[in-house]
Formats: sequence, C-alpha cells, structure tokens
Amino acid sequence: MVVRRAARFGSGGRHRTSASSACADSVCPPRAMNTFILVCTLLGMDRVKQEFSKSPSQEKVAMMLLRHGIRVEKGVAYCGGIEQSDAALARAAGVDRRVVRSTLDRISEDPELDRLFSKLRSMLLLADVAPEIGCTTLEIVPTDATMPGIVAAVTDVVFRGGLSVRQAVVDDPGIRADSHLIVVVDGELPARLLPAIKGCRGVSSVILR
Repeated sequence: MVVRRAARFGSGGRHRTSASSACADSVCPPRAMNTFILVCTLLGMDRVKQEFSKSPSQEKVAMMLLRHGIRVEKGVAYCGGIEQSDAALARAAGVDRRVVRSTLDRISEDPELDRLFSKLRSMLLLADVAPEIGCTTLEIVPTDATMPGIVAAVTDVVFRGGLSVRQAVVDDPGIRADSHLIVVVDGELPARLLPAIKGCRGVSSVILR
C-alpha cells in the first residue's frame, strides 16, 4: 500500500505505502507496499499504464518503481537518498539493464511522469515488526475499497477503545478490489473491539496478524 496503486479506500484518494531499508546495490526496499505519497491517484496510475502500454518491458520497470516507492530524478533512481544502479533494478524487474536505462530516461523526459516519479517516497512498514515493538496489526479487507469512510470508521473504533494508531497504510496491488487497509495499533487489541471493527460500513473481514 506501496505504491499497488493509490486507492481511495475511504480517505480521499491517496495513500502511503511502506518500506524497509536496503543496501545501495540492491533494489530498495525489499519489503515494500507500493509507494504513492500524496501524488499518485488512480488517474496517475492510468497515465503510467497508458504511457508504457506499447512497451511491456518498460511498463514492467515503471510499475516496479511505483511498487517500491523508488523515485526518479534526472534519469537516476533513488530509494530515499540511496542511489539504485541500473543493473540492480534490471535484476529485480527481470529485464535487460538497457530497458531500465531507457525507462528512467523516458520518465525524466516526460514532464507529467517526472512530476509523479520525482515525488515518490518509501517508509518503514511497522506491520512487519509489530510484535517486536508491542503492537498489533490489523488487516482490513473491504467490500469495496472505493467506498468513503472506511479508514475513519475503523480508526474511530480503535480510538474509542482507548488505543492509539501507530500507522495506517493501504496495500493496493494495482486492482482496487484487492486493496487492503493495514492498521498498526499501539498495544494489544482487546477482543471486544473486533466485532465493532467488523461491523464498520465497508468492512468485509478483519485479519489479525
């Protein structure tokens, strides 16, 4: 929830995805939900698909960049401040590195794509380390991820239960119907709150991780 494109998921059409750290020679992050911070809307995703529709190999690279929140500036790929080599990106995408180079150049040369990819960011997904930091992770499966109010309803139940939300992100694999809300709650979630969360409008099921 990468960027898994930006889904409305009841919170205004934008979402963050998450990532962990990585070394400079490999694609960063290794545990990412596609990252689209404040910039990637459904229209933006459609624009990317349209732009690369005639070049499947370049589209594969572009979607991988979005999925992992790897930004592109002046033809160079970065995860945070860590530069990503063409060779590392090529290995991760399963393409020749010349495809990576042509994709990065194409992104930087197109003003609209450049505005999108130059603003991508990745962040740590606390769900991966929740048990180690005394947190509980909820995975919310929606009936319809475009339905407004799901995030607000779920977090309201958590707040009324006396708990704090450490992180809430949307994991969107690129198909809105498959979008899930990941909520990391500070402390152990009381069992009495589960029925209330499951009863929220737009919630199909709740998975405790």
